[in-house]
Amino acid sequence: MEYRHLGRSGFKVPALSFGTGTFGGEGKLFGAWGNTDVAGAKRLVDICLDAGLTLFDSADVYSSGASEAILGAAIKGRRDKVLISTKATFRSGDGPNDVGSSRFHLVRAIDAALQRLGSDYIDLFQLHGFDAKTPIEETISTLDDLVRAGKIRYLGVSNFSGWHLMKSLAIADRHGWSRYVANQTYYSLIGRDYEWELMPLGIDQGVGAMVWSPLGWGRLTGRIRRGRPLPENSRLHGSAEFGPPVDDEQLYRVVDALDGIAMETGKTIAQIAINWLLQRPTVSSVIIGARDEDQLKQNLGAVGWNLTPEHVAKLDEASGKTTAYPYYPYWHQAGFAERNPPPV
Repeated sequence: MEYRHLGRSGFKVPALSFGTGTFGGEGKLFGAWGNTDVAGAKRLVDICLDAGLTLFDSADVYSSGASEAILGAAIKGRRDKVLISTKATFRSGDGPNDVGSSRFHLVRAIDAALQRLGSDYIDLFQLHGFDAKTPIEETISTLDDLVRAGKIRYLGVSNFSGWHLMKSLAIADRHGWSRYVANQTYYSLIGRDYEWELMPLGIDQGVGAMVWSPLGWGRLTGRIRRGRPLPENSRLHGSAEFGPPVDDEQLYRVVDALDGIAMETGKTIAQIAINWLLQRPTVSSVIIGARDEDQLKQNLGAVGWNLTPEHVAKLDEASGKTTAYPYYPYWHQAGFAERNPPPV
């Protein structure tokens, strides 16, 4: 397993991480993802560690905390062999302060997560979303205090816009507080919006991408094809409404390109889609998930090899689309496009 620096920090993470959203299976969304119990989780952790994958990602809202609790049980007695990433911000209770990035909520959320995980520290903690109602200074000073207290080692964000992240970094720099080094973000061959603003920001500011849903919310598994109905056991039946939207024609165009490369390389569609991401700028780790051992072993096959430049170019062309304003129009109108094309 290749290890990469997380952004511009000295912290190294595996190129593949394991997402524990399938642990627990509580509620409509997470029930559609999977329902792995402690015994199943231990087996999946064993397979990951044997392959050199040591980073496990969770969140307090995954199955209402059950995901963190199952992960904690699965790694009991081997905490020193794993890295833990988790998140908080979204509503985790009925109380008025059980949501957001206030000092009150974050301190309680971290303590609760540590208890469920059976650990006294979290390697990487990320805000699950931006809280516009809490002053950024309150949020970052709280996280800095938690880092200094030894409860958190590195900080990141998830689902932030470019200005959310840049303003937060500027405030941290102004006060000398701990900086965000990770951005857990959606990025896939059928969702390349990350490249428009967040990728250039990551390059400039040294923020590494932790990619979630690299298979486009389960659409790039190889089971969805043009002219065929959705497979009966696809998780999309129960969770498509929660995931990033995608135009059907764009999806089929990308799958057609993946099919051709799969025939040439002998790799699966999922492995190719993940390998393409691992060659993109700023990507520190791609978070893979699995309901069972076979899925996990297949996804682990995305490392140890690289697509050729010709294959990458073919996927770039199939998945590219005109960028949104203001990233494309003025490049074109000012005559810069031909000499300095935008990233997509």
